[in-house]
Parts: sequence; structure tokens; C-alpha cells
Amino acid sequence: MAQQQQNMGTLFNALTAGSKITGTIEADSDIRVDGTIEGDVKCTGKVVIGEQGLVHGNIQCQNAEIMGRLNGTAVISQTLALRATGAIQGDIQTGILIVEPNAIFNGTCSMGNKEQEEA
Repeated sequence: MAQQQQNMGTLFNALTAGSKITGTIEADSDIRVDGTIEGDVKCTGKVVIGEQGLVHGNIQCQNAEIMGRLNGTAVISQTLALRATGAIQGDIQTGILIVEPNAIFNGTCSMGNKEQEEA
């Protein structure tokens, strides 16, 4: 009988500062970006863009914390936290949005989930 591994936050992928990836990234565990990604990021866990991180593309994940820059669309099923050092240029769709003072957001935002919208 096959066992399904559950993401407990102990496993994560990382792209260090000075590194660059071009293309689509798909991850079954959390991912931290301190380098540059030119492409889309699809993750079943959490995406963290560090202060030096830059994503030119779209992200789709469960939770996200942006301390660096995102130029693209973000579809976050649960919580998006935009920290004071973070900047988003693009549209976002999320369940919960947290924006710290001095954060930059230029785009449109759609909040809530389908169950809330249907009620």
C-alpha cells in the first residue's frame, strides 16, 4: 500500500542569491527564492521570495511571503503576506492578504474563496 507523504514544512527547495533559472518550476514542497526566476512557479506549499529574490512570471501556491519582487500574477489559495521590503507589480488572487507599511503593490486584488463567494 502506497503512503502519501505530507508536507510538514521541514522540506523545502531554495534558489540562492546570484542564481538564475529560466523556465517553469513545479514543487511539491515549499520553495524559497533569493535569486532570479524568469518563468512561472507552481507549488503545493509555500513560496517565499527573499529580499534579494525576483520572480518575473506567475506564482501559484497555497501560501506566499513576498519580501523581494514579483512581476506577474499571483494565485494564492490561502494567505499572501507582502512584507515592508516587498513589491508586487501585477494582479493577485488570494484568500487572505496581509500588507505591511512601505510595501509596494501595483495591480488588482481579488480576495476570498469560492465557498465564501457562493454563500
